[in-house]
Amino acid sequence: MSRRPLVAGNWKLNHLIGASIETASSVKGLLTAPSALDIVVCPVFTALQSVAETLQGSPIEVGGQNCYVKESGAFTGEVSPQMLLDAGCAWVIIGHSERRHIFGETDTLLNEKLKFARSAGLKVMFCIGETLEEREAGKMNDVLSRQVSKGLEGIDPGQFDGIAIAYEPVWAIGTGVTATPQQAQDAHAFVRGLLNSQLGGTIADTVRIQYGGSVKPDNAAELMRNPDVDGFLVGGAALKADSFAAIVNAAI
Repeated sequence: MSRRPLVAGNWKLNHLIGASIETASSVKGLLTAPSALDIVVCPVFTALQSVAETLQGSPIEVGGQNCYVKESGAFTGEVSPQMLLDAGCAWVIIGHSERRHIFGETDTLLNEKLKFARSAGLKVMFCIGETLEEREAGKMNDVLSRQVSKGLEGIDPGQFDGIAIAYEPVWAIGTGVTATPQQAQDAHAFVRGLLNSQLGGTIADTVRIQYGGSVKPDNAAELMRNPDVDGFLVGGAALKADSFAAIVNAAI
């Protein structure tokens, strides 16, 4: 079935407020009427409100890069879904490999984050993906099965209209190495099969699965030709408005 593409830019730990406004303004100017797909940019926390204000009146939404499982309280350094919404966000990224592997976030914690973010009204891009060691050891399917089953455990079926899965092979993030179109399609098809067995055909057919991992303007169109690739979660190429716009246009 036809799924509406979703292209998001994860700016990671880049851009001060001024540069964030400039990039957002340029993206807004280049993508004036992208009615055929959903577009999100995810700046650093300190720039969220400024970017949201810059993008007002455009079809481009704003997302946070992470959130916690409490609305407020004694949790120094954390940010809640409610605070992201207050700053102008519609989306949040949960489970990015850098959160899993650098900051030690577990499947259990990420499941809690996903539930809490959706209950607060945020849409979620939920990231999964294997390391190079896991792929070479033949454990890719086991890793993806665990991340999907534990990450989506107990999610109300009615919440899946606001959840996208982002498949990001860790070995392809920021390395310049991109999964081949066939590798991406195989992984996405496997994940969709997991969704079907765990949640049923309706959800499996409608949930969007993005690809992330060294996506660039020159490989985006070929990746999008795969039937189970429904968009991208873009890293480095999203920091420049022209390259991000080219990727968006390739996804239409």
